[in-house]
Amino acid sequence: MPMRILIVDDSRIMRNIVKNTLLSLKYPADVFTEAADGEEAFSILEKSEISLLLLDWNMPNLNGLELVKRLRSLEKFQNLPIIMVTSEAAKYNIIEAVKAGVTDYLVKPVNEKSLQEKIRNALEGTNV
Repeated sequence: MPMRILIVDDSRIMRNIVKNTLLSLKYPADVFTEAADGEEAFSILEKSEISLLLLDWNMPNLNGLELVKRLRSLEKFQNLPIIMVTSEAAKYNIIEAVKAGVTDYLVKPVNEKSLQEKIRNALEGTNV
């Protein structure tokens, strides 16, 4: 299966920053799918084979944490690598996200080295 990364953030600018960071890391452009909120992301996930989910916390309709909980409650998404990419840096937020089932957690602003390391660990199955 070819790798597909779903980038979920209500900010188009942030989605572009993440996508451009991934492009600079030599991920091919055809692996990206984007969603502006959790509902749109869930709809995409139900219809597509996604290898990795990069997910913001604060979004309208269905936030990132709610989406993680919904996904982890479904057998189909038990092993989907999910990296929360958010400005929520408080320790209790990180703990809450990990308890909900994120694979890893990255605080914005995103830098190339951290993103690359988190993705590699998530795809290899090593968690936070």
